Amino acid sequence: MKVAATNIVKRLRERGYSAYFAGGCVRDQLMGIPPRDYDVATSARPEQVMEIFPRTVPVGAEFGVVLVLSDHEQVEVATFRSDGDYADGRHPDRVTYTEDAKLDVLRRDFTINGLLLDPLTETLLDYVGGLSDIRNRVIRSIGEPIQRFREDKLRMMRAVRFSARFNFKLDAATRETIQTLASLIGQVSKERLRDELSKILTEGYACGGIQLLEAVRLLRPILPEISSLQGVEQPPEFHPEGDVWTHTLSMLQIMDETKRGLRQGLNPTATDWASTAGHCQSSQESAYPPISLALGVLLHDVGKPETFEVKDRIRFNNHCEVGARIAIQICERLRFTSRQTERVAQLVRGHLKFKDLFQMRPATLKRFLRQDAIEEHLELHRLDCLGSHRNLDAWNAAKEYLNDLPPEVIRPARLVSGDDLIALGYSPGPVFKKILTAVEDAQLEHLVEDRTEALQWVESQFGKDKFHCNKD
Repeated sequence: MKVAATNIVKRLRERGYSAYFAGGCVRDQLMGIPPRDYDVATSARPEQVMEIFPRTVPVGAEFGVVLVLSDHEQVEVATFRSDGDYADGRHPDRVTYTEDAKLDVLRRDFTINGLLLDPLTETLLDYVGGLSDIRNRVIRSIGEPIQRFREDKLRMMRAVRFSARFNFKLDAATRETIQTLASLIGQVSKERLRDELSKILTEGYACGGIQLLEAVRLLRPILPEISSLQGVEQPPEFHPEGDVWTHTLSMLQIMDETKRGLRQGLNPTATDWASTAGHCQSSQESAYPPISLALGVLLHDVGKPETFEVKDRIRFNNHCEVGARIAIQICERLRFTSRQTERVAQLVRGHLKFKDLFQMRPATLKRFLRQDAIEEHLELHRLDCLGSHRNLDAWNAAKEYLNDLPPEVIRPARLVSGDDLIALGYSPGPVFKKILTAVEDAQLEHLVEDRTEALQWVESQFGKDKFHCNKD
């Protein structure tokens, strides 16, 4: 993509326009991080960009943004501009195009994102002290922070994300302004909050991000249920690390360390995650953690404040089910997809089931191991253990079972169908599910091995139900 972006800059220059790499790609190059994509800022107007390049998509032409397509790559090309007021707290009411690159930089959010680079000469244009802030590891608003954040309230969360991701400090004025304006974060659309929260949770810096959200007063307006975990005590024999808040942060920290280990090829759990999951994206690092797992970690004990009680010891009876209900409310509030919401609820609801692993009947164990996203359930359990008592016996046992039991043993082909039951004289109805489940249990426990044995077993166990079914 860098080659494609460089060629775009070269073409624009040949046509007499100014053009530079802009924003995150410049920041990342200076920090030694491979850029994920490359953006170009130019004095050319959108219609001029589209005239020069035959394959374009005007994704935000009203704001001067055009995608230039090249083979299988696309580069965002934006016209230098200055912005008017932001009445909706997101988009400028008016955009004024300019040929002055400095004016374009001054409308951007943070100094580290306000750098321009000439890729043809490797000349850096720094109008806002961004290079110094990178060297000093500081996140600082360009201009007056109150103006930047009032223009777009989501920038407050972005400041937190960049601070956590790069382990940079928030500039004092930037931090104080976020604390002052934090209550306004509710004006941001739930979808945009969701997207920014997802990045905080999955980029490898979730623990620091959640802590900083709390420190600058953004967490409670967005996730009051997580703020409420603070001070909720736990039984020390199971949770020597401390309260529910501390336990959740510990899990997020271990998840972050796993992410960074995968990225560097150093973490011993990398192979475990990849092999258990059975699928990844372009790399193990990009596949971990999926947002459903990250949310599962954040929300797994969200039911504890509501179920806290002290009897013989501190207890949280039914907190998994209560937590699943709360998790669904949170995911729906933040506009996560129904599939993501269901997955998170399953993780929260089932996160304590591993404690019963050694008492499970063979059929129950196999059903447990074949549940959807078992790799995420396993990883949540591993993080839960490492963030508390550190006993991984059940996790190790589950891994061994999955390695030793072939898929056809865990999920064998069905021996008996509904049509078979009808042929035996049973009438369709609720009893069908009962019989089919019982037959599968017998199959999973090797009490029956083929269809003939299964049909004989049905007759021996449920023959009396045939009369009742026909009578009804």
